[in-house]
Amino acid sequence: MADPGMSVTPYWELTFDADGDVDGPERDRLLAQVGERGVRDLIVFAHGWNDDRSSATALYRHFFAPFPGLAPHARLGYVGVIWPSMRFSDEPIPDFPKSTAVAVAQPAGLDANTRRALVAVFPDRAALIGQLARMLDERPDGAQGLAEFGRLVRQLIDGERRPGVADTEEEGEPRVFAEDAATACAEFAEALAAVRSSAAPAEGFSIPNPWEGAKELLRQAAYYTMKRRAGTVGERGLGPAIGKLAGAAPGVRVHLMGHSFGGRLVSFALRGLPDGVRAVKSVTLLQGAFSHYAFAERVPQAPDRVGVLKDGQRRIDGPLVACYSHFDTALGTFYPLASRLSGDDRSFAGSEIAGLLGPEWGALGHDGVQAVPGAARLDLATALASGLPTTGCVSVDAASVVRRGGPPAGAHSDIGHPELARVVLAAGRIG
Repeated sequence: MADPGMSVTPYWELTFDADGDVDGPERDRLLAQVGERGVRDLIVFAHGWNDDRSSATALYRHFFAPFPGLAPHARLGYVGVIWPSMRFSDEPIPDFPKSTAVAVAQPAGLDANTRRALVAVFPDRAALIGQLARMLDERPDGAQGLAEFGRLVRQLIDGERRPGVADTEEEGEPRVFAEDAATACAEFAEALAAVRSSAAPAEGFSIPNPWEGAKELLRQAAYYTMKRRAGTVGERGLGPAIGKLAGAAPGVRVHLMGHSFGGRLVSFALRGLPDGVRAVKSVTLLQGAFSHYAFAERVPQAPDRVGVLKDGQRRIDGPLVACYSHFDTALGTFYPLASRLSGDDRSFAGSEIAGLLGPEWGALGHDGVQAVPGAARLDLATALASGLPTTGCVSVDAASVVRRGGPPAGAHSDIGHPELARVVLAAGRIG
């Protein structure tokens, strides 16, 4: 077992690379020990954007801490998934120590921590990241400078197309990285100014410099990469690992949960489950950073098209619960803006995002599961007081607790609440 400083025991980690390949000794240790430790319910948590292992384990330590007290008689085990993603350091995490969460006020350019995180995620592109950082500092005049910045951003994500996840293969590169960088930066700058103005109304609103949006274009490129990786790691890595676990310890009930892109990761793990495996008893998504139509039977704006994870909830012997909050500006403002700017109107089946203006740009963590007949919708208080459905998709409005955080991400990472731990336990019918 890993990390003697973890808040719960028994605790294991599963580490995956960007192709979904698992650390073999870690996996084998879990398979050998989970039965020996008498685990009945195994909670598997996948982080979203984190810039290193210590940030991920800090999240797990904080979130898992209430579980033993909330379910004192349950035979619980815990797994922390580690996969290569990153967080820009201007995205604060409420209640985290200053070593892993920084103040909202950040320089317009790339600070040292963000540069280091980018290099860790794109290890063969350090020189290119240095060029991007210099341009953000120098802000060369005119559209030509922004066009060059956009060209470098495209270079950064070249080669990140990975096999094994059908929607990414069909989507191709979003046009936000392929077309007029000046226009995209201007729209991102206006959105960021609006979010900051709403957070501090006294400061007023002024016409922003398009370079204010250039960092957001780079952020979206990183998120685009993380989104693809999450699907690959889930389908090619975590899903098969759960299949092996089901064979090694058939009595163990598995409960998947994920934050942000980690929600996408555990959702795609359902696609990677071997046929006949029914070990997954619940899935809980916290501020899921993927389309609210991902599970749709039909996309309302194009009834002949379906969500890429259509019927995925039927691989679960229990419910799929999506917690969402309108205070999440990362998903409420920047996710749909980046999706709209992508201009992708070509594919729904095999694609999470429709290509028409309107609600089809929305994220699951902002307004819950959409276009799934019979899906329940509850507020958090009702879900905790009256219980959750035992099957199907369930959307839980968690805005009563997921509400804190400054721009640009808003409350996206404000998930360290015992109420959300109780949702996980209720979804899994634990205790």
